[in-house]
Parts: sequence; C-alpha cells; structure tokens
Amino acid sequence: MSMNLPLKDMTLQEKLAAMELLWEDLGRSPESVESPAWHKDILDERRERVAEGKAHFVDWETAKRDIRNKIS
Repeated sequence: MSMNLPLKDMTLQEKLAAMELLWEDLGRSPESVESPAWHKDILDERRERVAEGKAHFVDWETAKRDIRNKIS
C-alpha cells in the first residue's frame, strides 16, 4: 500500500498531529507491532549492567537537562 501525504505543504503542527494519530492507532494493538531484535539485545545488556552494579541512574529532570545540553 502506497500513501502520499502532502508533507511539503503541511505545517509542523499538522505533521505532529498526524504522528500522534499514527501512534495512537498503533497503541491500540501493541501485540501486532514487533520490536526489532536489537531492542532485546540492548535491554539484555542493560539488565546485565544493573545486575553487576555497573548501571548509573539519574532522575528524569537531570536526564532532560543533560540531553538538552548535549544537543544545544
């Protein structure tokens, strides 16, 4: 199935609204969305780091600040 959206003519708000509609629809049947194998690999690695005591955690506000600092 091919779909053409007028992306070049859409505003940012219209594009974000379209994305939200897609995510909402996909969220209605999450069992039909298969995660790629590399997701499991990353989660397994992170679980191992936690079990070994090698994981480092920060609160959400600190994480957001750090991300903003890295991208600005």
